[in-house]
Amino acid sequence: MNASCRLSALRAYTPDTVVTNDDLEKLTDTSDAWIVSRTGIRERRKLADGENASDMGLIVARRALEDAGVKARGLTHIMAATCTQDALAPSVACMLAGKLDAGPVMAFDFNAACSGFLYGLSLARSLLAENREAKILFVCTEALTRRVNWTDRSTCVLFGDGAAACVCSRAARGDDAIVEDVLCQSDGVLNGLITVGGGTACRYGLGQPVGPDFFLQMNGRETYKYAVRRMTEVCGAILARNGLAVRDVGLFVPHQANIRIIEAVGSRLGVESERVFTNVARYGNTSSVSIPLALAQARAQGRVRPGDRVLATAFGAGLTWGAALLRYQP
Repeated sequence: MNASCRLSALRAYTPDTVVTNDDLEKLTDTSDAWIVSRTGIRERRKLADGENASDMGLIVARRALEDAGVKARGLTHIMAATCTQDALAPSVACMLAGKLDAGPVMAFDFNAACSGFLYGLSLARSLLAENREAKILFVCTEALTRRVNWTDRSTCVLFGDGAAACVCSRAARGDDAIVEDVLCQSDGVLNGLITVGGGTACRYGLGQPVGPDFFLQMNGRETYKYAVRRMTEVCGAILARNGLAVRDVGLFVPHQANIRIIEAVGSRLGVESERVFTNVARYGNTSSVSIPLALAQARAQGRVRPGDRVLATAFGAGLTWGAALLRYQP
C-alpha cells in the first residue's frame, strides 16, 4: 500500500508539575546519581490531581485543529493511542469527540503502548486508502504516573505524563510531513515483560486496597535486550525496503525510554550522535507520546529542516515495535 498520508499541525503538551530525581529520593530508595547513570533521566512531568488523560488530549486536540484550520465537525475519524485511558469504557476518543462537539464521527482508542504513535500512522494510512477525503484527528495521551508504584525504584523513576495530537489527511500544507512508510510488528509471546494493570484481571472487591498487579511492572533487563535488537532490526528493514541508507536520514528520533537504549540503537545503526534527538532527560518515558513530543520539539528547535527525512522508532509493551519514515515538505 502506498497511500498518501500527510501529518499536519503536530502539537504537544506536558503538565506543569515537574518531578525531579531529588523529589523521588523522598519516596523510594534511589538517588539522582543512580537514576541518571542508568537512565539519563533527570526529571519528568506529572499531571494534576484533577487532570486525566482525556483532559491532556483535549488541550492538544484543540491546538492541532486550530493550527490545521480544521473544524471538529469536518473530521471523519478521531483515534487515540493510550495505555492509560480514563476508564475501560468509554474510550478517550469518544470523550474527545463529545468535548469537541465533533458530531457523528468514528472514534476509537487503541493500545500499542510506547509504539502507539507508529501504529497510529499505519492506521491513518489505511483509513486514507479507504477514504481519500478522510480527515483524522490523531491523539496520543498518557497518564503513566497514575499507574506507577512510587515505592518501586526500578519503574517509578522512568515514566512521565503528556499528550500530542496531529491531523492526518491527504491535504497539503506548508509545514506538514509526508508519511513515506511505516512498519509495525509485535511478539505476543513476550507479553509479560511489561504490563500495566487496572483491567479486569485485577479482581478487587469494593473497598479492598489494590495490589502490585494494579501498577506498571517491567522486567528491565530483558526489555533492554529486546528493545535494542528489535528497534535496530526494524529500522534496517524499513530503510532497506525503501532503498535508503542511514546517510539519507536527516534526524533519528527514537522512543525516549532510556538513554542507554537510545545510544545502543544509534550505535548499531551507525547514526552519529548529532543526528539523534533526545529529550529523555527532561520528560522520561511518556509512552505513545514520546515520539510526537520529540518531533514537535525537534521542529521548534530547528533540528528538522524543510526537505529532511526523519526516521522514528519505538518499542513497548505487547511486545510491540515499529519504525516510520517521515519526509518534511521543502
